[in-house]
Amino acid sequence: MASMIDGVDQRTQLVGQNRLELLLFSLGTKQIFGINVFKVREAMPCPALTQIPLSHPVIRGAAHIRGKTISIFDLSMGVGGQAVDDLSNSFVIITEYNRSIQGFLVSSIDRIINTSWQDILPPPSAAGRNNYMTAITKLDGELIEIIDVEKVLAEVIGADETVS
Repeated sequence: MASMIDGVDQRTQLVGQNRLELLLFSLGTKQIFGINVFKVREAMPCPALTQIPLSHPVIRGAAHIRGKTISIFDLSMGVGGQAVDDLSNSFVIITEYNRSIQGFLVSSIDRIINTSWQDILPPPSAAGRNNYMTAITKLDGELIEIIDVEKVLAEVIGADETVS
């Protein structure tokens, strides 16, 4: 129990140190993506999905996780890529914002990195305002695209992007 509390304390102190943690993952290509760990509740192997009739194509189904029914969005499709095809080897990142819980289907999960906000850069202006990226950073010479999952949700289900 003490080690868990130490971990929580360490993560909450990141804000005061101008640092953040990113969960890195892939969507079936060589590109590495990231999401701020503060938005993530958990990551897990893809559970059994139940199809939702007449739903948006990005919504791959619903899963029963920890007593809640959660919509699972194919994040690759949400950012304009191909659908994640091998669900048996895929993962779901469970996120929470605006008191809403949802899951994002991804091909693989890499790791969590601790980085400085100074290393976080705005997305390239050529990407346009309607792009799914909220920022970019580099790790070991590789570009990491930090995904704006709120924007993906807003485009799929019309969710409000403002955080309450």
